[in-house]
Parts: sequence; structure tokens; C-alpha cells
Amino acid sequence: MRRILRNRLLISVIALGLLNFAVYTFFYWYFQGDASNGFIRDGQYFLKGHFLRMPDGQASEAVSKGVWIYSYLHSITIWPTAGAVVIAMLILSRPHIIATINSDSFFDGRLLVNGCLLFVAAVSVISMGIFILNFVQALEAIRTGSNFGL
Repeated sequence: MRRILRNRLLISVIALGLLNFAVYTFFYWYFQGDASNGFIRDGQYFLKGHFLRMPDGQASEAVSKGVWIYSYLHSITIWPTAGAVVIAMLILSRPHIIATINSDSFFDGRLLVNGCLLFVAAVSVISMGIFILNFVQALEAIRTGSNFGL
């Protein structure tokens, strides 16, 4: 792939990632929290937002099931989005990092960049996996009509 095309693609990934984060932040503010911090009690769905109302957070008024599910799904997307943005920035800055690390250093620039890429990818995938598992548990609680996240 030509460098200019690759760079445009990486910049697009960064722009889309920032847009996703901005949309998530808007809805977090609008609904006063998100479902991944919220809970289900007696068939009602509550969002919870930290630092929006009180330092330890406070539950919102009950929201619809659709809003609660949307909020949880959007919370899940933040992890791969953040990972993709950081990875795109690392790839864009890779030539500069490699060029500025001394050859006399303990490790070279390629090792640093590749290690960071691996670390960011692993943290993003593991975090997303944890959120997905929690979401599956929430869906099971919805199916059975039990409380979740209390």
C-alpha cells in the first residue's frame, strides 16, 4: 500500500475514533451515565454516571430497555475505538520514533513501537472482552427477569 493512501486511512481511523468518542460522551452527558455503570432492578433499567451528579455517581431515572442496550453496546465500542486510534497514531509516528531513538539505546525504536502496538491491542481486546461478558450476563438477567448490577 502506498504511504499516502496508508496515511489517509490511518487519519480516517483517528477521525472516526474521535467522532465515536464524542458521540459516546454526548450521550453519557445527555442520559447522565451509561449502562455499563448502571443496573437493572425489578424490570426497570437504570444508567449511572460517575462525577456527573455526585463524586460516587448516582443512578438516572429509569430508561427504556432500548436506551439501556444502546448505551451498553456503545460502551463496548469505546475499547476497540481507543485501541484503533492509539495504534493508528503509533503507526503514523513510527518512522519518527525509530529515527529519534539512538542506536546505542538499550532497545531500538522498532522494538518500542512494536511492543506498544502489542500492548495497546492486548489491553483493548481484553477490556472489550470483559465488557462483552458483562453485557451477556446483563442480557441473561433481562431474559430471566432478574436484577443485574446491584
